[in-house]
Amino acid sequence: MVAEPTFPDRRQRRRQETIEEALDVAVDVMAEQGVAGLSVGEVARRMGIRPPSLYVYFASKNALYDALFARGWRLVGAAMAPVYDRLDAGDDLAAMLREASIAFARWAVEHPAYSQLMFWRPVPGYTPSAEAYADAIDVVERSAAALAALQRRGLLRADADTDAIFRDWTVLISGVVSQQLANEPGASFDEGRFTSSLPRLVDMFRTHYAAPTTQAAPTRRTPRRGRDEHQS
Repeated sequence: MVAEPTFPDRRQRRRQETIEEALDVAVDVMAEQGVAGLSVGEVARRMGIRPPSLYVYFASKNALYDALFARGWRLVGAAMAPVYDRLDAGDDLAAMLREASIAFARWAVEHPAYSQLMFWRPVPGYTPSAEAYADAIDVVERSAAALAALQRRGLLRADADTDAIFRDWTVLISGVVSQQLANEPGASFDEGRFTSSLPRLVDMFRTHYAAPTTQAAPTRRTPRRGRDEHQS
C-alpha cells in the first residue's frame, strides 16, 4: 500500500499556525494602540515578514478584523459553554445567574481588545461580515435559549416576555462591562468599581423576573358554633 503524501496537511497546518500567530500579534497591537490603531503593516513587522506576505492570509485589514471578531466570539462561547450546561441542569436561580454573569463579564474585562471590537464599534467603516457575525449569533442564541429554558422550567416568571428577559439581561451585563472598560480600563475584574456591583445588579434582575416560589396560604377561618352545639 502506498502512503498518501502528507505535504498538503503540513502546508495547511503551517498556514493555520501563521494565521493564529498573526491574530495573537494583532490583539497585542490593539491592546497597545487601540482597536482602530491596528494595521496590517505593524502586524507584519512584528512577525518579521513583509506586509504583502500577510495579505496572503488576510485579503484586507477588514478581513483581519473579521478574523479577530469571529475568534473573540468563539473564545467567549467556549468559556461560557460549561456555564450554560449548568444552567440547563441546576435549580438554584440566584447562584446560576450570578455565575453566568460573572463568567461573561470577567472574560470581557480580561480581554479588553476583543471586547471593544466585539461589543462596541470602534473602527470607522468596519462592520463585521455575515460570516464573522455567525459566531456571535451562536453565543447570543445559546444565551437566549438558556434563559428561555429557565422560564420553561418555572424558575423565571411565566408571564414575562421571553425577549424582554433576554434584552434586560444583555443590557445589564454589557452595561457593567462597558462602564468598567471605559472608566477603569486598568482595573482587574475583582477590583473594578463597576464589576463589583454586578452580583447586586443581578440580584435585582432576579427579584424582578424570578417566578414565585411560594404562594401565601389562604386564611383559615374558625367556623362559628351553631346554637345547638354544646359549649365546652
